[in-house]
Formats: sequence, C-alpha cells, structure tokens
Amino acid sequence: MLTVLSAGPLTTVQDLGRPGRAAEGIGRSGACDRTSAALANRLLGNDAGAAVLEVTAGGLAVRAETGVWVALTGARCAGTPYGAPTWLPAGSTLRLGPPTTGLRSYLAVRGGIAAEPVLGSRSTDLLSGLGPAPLAVGDVLPVGTAGDWPGVDLAPVAQPVPGELVAAVRPGPRADWFADEVHRTLTTTAWEVTGDSNRVGLRLAGPVLERRRDGELASEGMVRGALQVPPSGQPVLFLADHPVTGGYPVIGYVADVDVDRCAQLAPGQTLRLRP
Repeated sequence: MLTVLSAGPLTTVQDLGRPGRAAEGIGRSGACDRTSAALANRLLGNDAGAAVLEVTAGGLAVRAETGVWVALTGARCAGTPYGAPTWLPAGSTLRLGPPTTGLRSYLAVRGGIAAEPVLGSRSTDLLSGLGPAPLAVGDVLPVGTAGDWPGVDLAPVAQPVPGELVAAVRPGPRADWFADEVHRTLTTTAWEVTGDSNRVGLRLAGPVLERRRDGELASEGMVRGALQVPPSGQPVLFLADHPVTGGYPVIGYVADVDVDRCAQLAPGQTLRLRP
C-alpha cells in the first residue's frame, strides 16, 4: 500500500479509460498522455490497462507501507528517479518536486493501483465525476498483483518540450464555417496555453477566429484532439476528459499522437499547428 502525504495541485488515478461508451453519454477519460502512462507500466511488467497516478505540476508525496517497485515517466521532476524501475523500501517516502519540463508526470507501481473500478475503469473523469476522487492527504492506495518482469530496465525516452510545441492538424467537419484566411491564422499563430486549461482541454489564446456563418449547430459527437471554436473565437483543444457532445464548430483535429505531447504543455507555453 501507498499512503498519500501530499497530493500536490492535482493527482488522479488513471488507466486506459472507458472507451466505447459515448452513446451512453460517457466519455473515455483515462491518462492525458497515454504514451507516458503506457511506458511507466511497461517498465514494471504491468498490464497495459493497469492504473497509474497522473500528477499535475508535481507536489505528490507518498509513503510505501510495504516495499514496492515504482517507475516515473512523462514530465520529469528534479531529483526523482526517472524512466527506470526504482525500489521504494517499506517506510520510505517518494516526493515529486515541480517538473523541470512538461506538466504531467506518471507514477506507476508494480502491480498497478488497485482502486475500485467504475464501469470497468479506475480512471478519474473530472467532467463527469466518475471514478475515484482526486487524491487527498491520508488516502491509502492499495497495490494489485504483479505480472512477469519486462525485458528492459531503462527507457531513454524523449522529454516534454520546454518551449514551443509544433503539432499536426487536419481539417475538421465544420472547417467550412471559417474563411480561408482564418485557417491561415490557425496554422500561422503561436497560440498561448492559458491558465484555464485542465484535463478537459487546452484553452488557447491568440487572434479571434471569426466564423463566416451565423447560427448554432445541433450537438455533435466530440473526440479527443478536436479543436472547437466557441463564440469567443479562442480555440479549445480537447484532452482526455472532453465532453461527449458539443454545439460549437470544430475547425480541425490534432493528430492523436500529438495530443499526448500537447497534454504536457503548461500555462504560458505556446503551440503551433501545422497542416
């Protein structure tokens, strides 16, 4: 078991989420940076769907009540073992400081976090309220049963970018709601990530993207990576806890592989979108 001594700004339990339930009004949720979460599990020989801790902006401190193996990926925190299995003896404490680059770190435990599943997933969905509550001081996290050890003990992975990120974007289903010059603005602007961003989506600040059509849409299905343009004209890039439906036009989609990288952008960083 692990006891939470400090939860930081936001720490949640995440796995692969609840795919295939959009028709029931239930979003997938799951880890914002799926690549980093999957890597942490692979390093420990966990099942791909094992639950990990998603730590936003550091600040997590946990005490091992029994000796456990852990692995940290995603945003790297100063002074913390990274990208390799690390033994945490019984009674010892692991503390994550602020990330040196990136925003979200993933802490896996050999055996996985054995929180109670809800609708087949242990993921915390902040928009719907499904899954375990965000971690709080005093929480005790049970650890599941471990599988076979993997064949590697170190992962030389790329770090989240410290400055501007470039991501690929393709036209969305309502691209025709915007003039050609607006599309050029979308793909030539350095969009700033605002402090209003969260697991639902990145709110981007820059030039106003004006529609060339009046009126509103009937609600349509939404997916991770959608770039929705609300009446403010400031686009929102949907992340893991995005709504299942939305009524604002989607001007484009960010390539799925790049959404993981976008999830590591901290407020104040910039994002450029390339066709």
